[in-house]
Amino acid sequence: MLEIGLLLVVGLGLLMVGGDLLVRGAVQAAAKLGVSPLVIGLTLVGFGTSTPELVTSVQAGLSGAPGIAYGNVVGSNIANILLIAGISALLCPIIVARAALRRDAVVMLLAALVFSGLAAVWPMGRLSGAALVIAMIGYITFVVRQERQNADTGALHDKGEALAGAAPGLDAAQTKSRRALAVSLLLALGGLVLVVVGGAALVNGAVALARSFEISETVIGLTIVAVGTSMPELVTSVIAALKRQGDVAFGNVVGSNIYNILGIGGTTALIAPSDLPGDILRFDAPVMILVSAVFVLFAATGLRVGRREGAILLAGYGLYIWMIWPQ
Repeated sequence: MLEIGLLLVVGLGLLMVGGDLLVRGAVQAAAKLGVSPLVIGLTLVGFGTSTPELVTSVQAGLSGAPGIAYGNVVGSNIANILLIAGISALLCPIIVARAALRRDAVVMLLAALVFSGLAAVWPMGRLSGAALVIAMIGYITFVVRQERQNADTGALHDKGEALAGAAPGLDAAQTKSRRALAVSLLLALGGLVLVVVGGAALVNGAVALARSFEISETVIGLTIVAVGTSMPELVTSVIAALKRQGDVAFGNVVGSNIYNILGIGGTTALIAPSDLPGDILRFDAPVMILVSAVFVLFAATGLRVGRREGAILLAGYGLYIWMIWPQ
C-alpha cells in the first residue's frame, strides 16, 4: 500500500514540476523566436495547466485503461466547475466578463454536448479524435484573430493570466530573451520528460490502487486522478480569487474545460483509440453537461458567481463523489 501511495505522490509531484518547467521553457523559446505575446498567452501559457491531464490521459489510454483516460477528462471538468469554481467563488465572488460568457462559456457547453453525443454513437477512435483536435485548433485560431482585433479578452487569455499570476515570470507580455534559445529548449524538454515519467507513475499507481481495493478504474480516474491532475487549476484559481481577480478565475475554469474536452479528449482518442466506458457515458458525461449548464446559468445571472452559488457548487461536488464512490 505504501508503494502505491508513493507512486501516486511521486507521479503528481513530477507532473506539477515538469509542467511548470515545460511551460517556462516553451514560453522563453517562443519569445526568443519572436512569437507574439498574445499567441504565447493563448496557447503555450494557457495550455500549461492542462499538461498533467494530457499526459496522464494519453498514458492511461496506451496502458489499456480507458476508464482512467476518459475518467480523467470528464472528472477534471466536473471538478473544475464544482470544486475549483466553488472554492474560488466562496473566497471571492467570480466576476464574469461578457466576452468570456458569450463566446467561451457557450463553447465549453457545446464541447461537452458534442463530446458526449459523439461518444454515444461512435467509438472514440482516430476519426473522433481528429474531429475534436481540429475543433480545438479552429477555436484557438478564431480566438487569436478576434482578440487581435478586439480589446475584449476571453477565457483562454484569462487562463494564461491566472497561470502567470501564480507563477511569476510566465507573463508572456513581459517575457525577455534572457536565456539562450538552446537553454530554453532544454528546459522545455526536461519538463516534458518529467511530465511523461510522472504521468506513467500516476497511471500505474492509480491502476494498482483500483485493483488493490477492488474499485473500478473509472471511479479512480473520475476522482483521485482527475482532482490530482487538476491541482494546477485549483492553485491558479485560488490565487486569482485571493487577489480579487474574479474574472480571471472564471476564464481559467472555462478555458481549462475547453482544453480538456477538445484537446485532451481528442488527442487521447487519436493516440489510443478506445470506447468510452459505459459508466461514464450513462452517468458522468450527463453530469458534466448538467454542471456546465448550471455554471453558465449562474454566470449569466448578474454576470457573477457569488458565494451562495459557490457553496451550491461545492456541495454538488460532495454529492457527486458520494454517488459514484463505492458504498
